[in-house]
Amino acid sequence: MTDERDRPRPAEAEDAASADSADRAKIAADMAAVGAAPGRLLELTVVDLALIERLRLELAPGFNVFTGETGAGKSLLIDALGLAVGARADTTLVRHGAETARVTALFDRLPEPLIASREVSATGRSTARVDDEAVTAAQLAETVGGLVEIHGQHDQQRLLDERWQRDLLDAFGDHDALRTTMAAAVGRWRDNRTLLAALELDPRELTRRLELAEHEATEIAAANLRLGEAGEIRARLDAAQHGEAIARGGATLADLLTGDETGAREIAAVAVREARVLARLDSRFEDVAERLAGLEAELEDLATTARDLAETIDHDPAELAGLEERLSTIFSLEWRYGDDEAAVLAHGEQAAAEADRLRGVDDERAARQADDARLLERVAVAGEDLSAARLTAARALASAVGRVLEQLGFPVDVFEVGLGRRPAGRDDPAVEVDGDAVAFDATGIDQVVFRIAPNAGEPARSLAKIASGGELSRIALAIKEVLAGVDATPTLVFDEIDTGIGGRSADPVGRSLWTLARGHQVLCVTHLPQIAAHADAHFQIAKRERGGRTVTEVTRLDHDGRIVELGQMLAGTAAAGAGGSAALASARELLDRAEGWRDRIAGGE
Repeated sequence: MTDERDRPRPAEAEDAASADSADRAKIAADMAAVGAAPGRLLELTVVDLALIERLRLELAPGFNVFTGETGAGKSLLIDALGLAVGARADTTLVRHGAETARVTALFDRLPEPLIASREVSATGRSTARVDDEAVTAAQLAETVGGLVEIHGQHDQQRLLDERWQRDLLDAFGDHDALRTTMAAAVGRWRDNRTLLAALELDPRELTRRLELAEHEATEIAAANLRLGEAGEIRARLDAAQHGEAIARGGATLADLLTGDETGAREIAAVAVREARVLARLDSRFEDVAERLAGLEAELEDLATTARDLAETIDHDPAELAGLEERLSTIFSLEWRYGDDEAAVLAHGEQAAAEADRLRGVDDERAARQADDARLLERVAVAGEDLSAARLTAARALASAVGRVLEQLGFPVDVFEVGLGRRPAGRDDPAVEVDGDAVAFDATGIDQVVFRIAPNAGEPARSLAKIASGGELSRIALAIKEVLAGVDATPTLVFDEIDTGIGGRSADPVGRSLWTLARGHQVLCVTHLPQIAAHADAHFQIAKRERGGRTVTEVTRLDHDGRIVELGQMLAGTAAAGAGGSAALASARELLDRAEGWRDRIAGGE
């Protein structure tokens, strides 16, 4: 992490560069012990994004915390990372006076690092690249989106959605195969229902459609169309309009070619005889004689062709009337059924097939009705299999989340995962399960509800009805920690995870985030020192004035710098300014306690 505009680093950055080597070695050892997932974020470079003029941020493999005053730009880093993984571009983020904002993310993806970049112009144009290859924003998200998962207040609110709760339970239980089977069974049933609905015809409508299809098929078949026939008839009729002139001209041409004395063939014959006489006197005339002989034969053939063509011209009025009537029939068929003979013939085949189908509609309807019952049975079986797996997973998820919530300050057995079934209404698709008509869809037959009972003696109620902001933040974190084992996302980002959380609950949240970071890289924006104290790497975000402009700078803090920052978070900048103050002492104690807890966990206590 450096400020690239000024190559010499600020004093704070120099301190970060020379941070305690033992501390860094310990972090590396921690991550090596748990095997940090490939694909983590190594580096984030941001240029001209809002208050960020230019910076390069080097991330640690474990728990990375970002702290600083409100408005310093902590969430800007989250926005920048979102752009790099394909989030929607916002032109208002382009720094005032700059033409474009640019974000580049370097990921430690195997077998080689991956570079994703995004550029947003003030005019609204957005470009993206992956490994220096231009891609769309959608392609960028598809390529690198799976490497980063960003959690904000929206994701916590999504936890209140019972459909999302069901999806979380299925992710925990690894129900992908069962969900696929259920969706396929419902899909086949719906397809059959669509075909069955198409067969539900009024008898009079069925008769009308059958008669129409039979009429069209019969009419087209009776016409005996040939491909290209209309073109041939038009050509013959066009020629017939000039029949007399063509016949007279053809005869004249034949006479000119084969006339007794003045015809071209007779003249050529005389020339042949003369050339042969000359050839006997001079052999050079032999070729001339041969060529003239060929010309004589060609003239005879041309005369014959001209005479034959003249004789084929239609002169019979009755025959011409027949051709015109045939062309009118073809045009009529094309007007009703297609643009040409091929389209008309294809329509006839379709009409014949439709007639066959309509004649067998009663049998097909009976078959489809039988299929409907059979396919509903398969839906019921798939739904019950998925429901049984969900019941087992619900107990395990409730137990696992409950244990984490206990560490986050909740009472024992506070969390429940309830499963229920929605009775089918009169118009709802339904299957019979345990003697009841149960509604279903492609996701199964269950309703899943996350419930908590935070108050002794009070029954558990759904999260949407009872959870406060602080409770919801901790529950979301607990669920994420439990699901981390089945989540392959290398980098997890938490923005405002501490919403509604007080100091008493903050320390357990920090421990939970650090635990989560044993198998994932975790980035967290926080206002609470108790959370920040558990970080593997602590970054301070601050606003500075440079050249009359406000800029955001990011500094990785060493051990002493962390104490100062934690002291300011505990008591404010002024109260923590003097060395040896109560705030600094509290900060040092807070950091020592967090590191001691980490050492005990690492030692297996």
